[in-house]
Amino acid sequence: MNRGSLRLRLFLAGAVSILAALGLSALGLPLLFERHVERRVVAELSVDLDQVVAGLDVDAAGALVLPRAPVDPRFARPFSGLYWQLEASDQILRSRSLWDTKLAVPDSVPADGAVHQYRLTGPSDSDLIALVRHVTLPQRLGGGPMQAVVALDSAEITAATRAFATDLFPYLAIIGVFLMAAAYAQVAVGLWPLGAVRERLAAIREGNAHRLGRAFPDEIQPLAAEVDALLDAREAQIERARTRAGDLAHGLKTPLQVLSGDVQRLREKGEEGVATEIEQVAVTMRRHVDRELARARSAAGAPDARAVIAEVLKRVLAVVSRTPDGARLDWSVDVPAEMVARIDADDLAEAIGNLVENAARHARARVSVRADPKGDVVAIEIADDGPGIPSEQLEHVLARGGRLDQLGTGAGLGLAIVRDIAEAWGGRFEIRSGSSGLEADFIVPLQMPR
Repeated sequence: MNRGSLRLRLFLAGAVSILAALGLSALGLPLLFERHVERRVVAELSVDLDQVVAGLDVDAAGALVLPRAPVDPRFARPFSGLYWQLEASDQILRSRSLWDTKLAVPDSVPADGAVHQYRLTGPSDSDLIALVRHVTLPQRLGGGPMQAVVALDSAEITAATRAFATDLFPYLAIIGVFLMAAAYAQVAVGLWPLGAVRERLAAIREGNAHRLGRAFPDEIQPLAAEVDALLDAREAQIERARTRAGDLAHGLKTPLQVLSGDVQRLREKGEEGVATEIEQVAVTMRRHVDRELARARSAAGAPDARAVIAEVLKRVLAVVSRTPDGARLDWSVDVPAEMVARIDADDLAEAIGNLVENAARHARARVSVRADPKGDVVAIEIADDGPGIPSEQLEHVLARGGRLDQLGTGAGLGLAIVRDIAEAWGGRFEIRSGSSGLEADFIVPLQMPR
């Protein structure tokens, strides 16, 4: 995929979106996990706080004691990170985990009996999540206010969050790979109709189909319909152009015939010079008309055109072999009966007819015609045993911009028409002087089997 590929652009857009989503997940999910764990911790601390307050009692001397401490063993392990503390008038009770440390509770805690959450500094400057509650002791416990605190080191939450993130990232990577593959598959499936359009257009260009048709998704069908409409309009324009060319030829035929009659009358009167000039002008006009008619007929031919080469050649040779030049020659034909070229049959007959007539005029005794497939094209070779074309003229003919109709009657306008027809159908025309005469190759696309 190159930089201009739509597939690459869509895939990159999807990949960026996926990476952005995974990045947000990598940041957000640990944060959500931390908040969830903190809520669970607060709920557990609330239970511990209730147990501490509910377990208060007095000893024989009337001092507050906590005979039923919370069962979590961390309360009994020094600096474990889980602490409780009770403070009533001048008496302080605390968990063994606090050792001789006192939790510094803000003086601003409301004495409303509700549980309030704070962030406190604990032993070794640890950060604690603390629940604080002010209660009023009953008379059996001596009465008066009491402050109860239960706290947990937030490092435990941080460690749990870090462990969660460590376990999460590999799964995010796996999900990322899966989503990338899914994005590529989605792009491939989504762009498949465009590939089908390309293949259908190639089939139209090669003559294996007429129109795109309607076998496309709703998003692509309007494009296919517009292309089909464009092809319809183009065929209509070509048909009108051919019709106008035919009308032009018909309109010029009568004046040219009149000029031919005038030439004959002038010669009868002894005006040979004037007659020759008029005849040359008439011949030039006729040649230009014939050439433009050939161009109009072959220009942008129908994409589904096809011609059986052997049948066209048989039709052409049936005419040429009856001419004085053709009747004296030995004709050798090697063309497979089933070979089909992607060209209009009339255009192929026009091109082969010009080449065969040219060969018949200059051949001494023999003309060979053969057709050889070469990949996706077919080369129709017409070779004669005549004198050929001098090398200096041949170079001029083959040079870019050289005009074949400047070579005289034997290789003049007819060869120019052949070249125009070949190029109009996506082929080419080549001539060369062989060891025994002139060889001409008319190369056009081969009609592939459907």
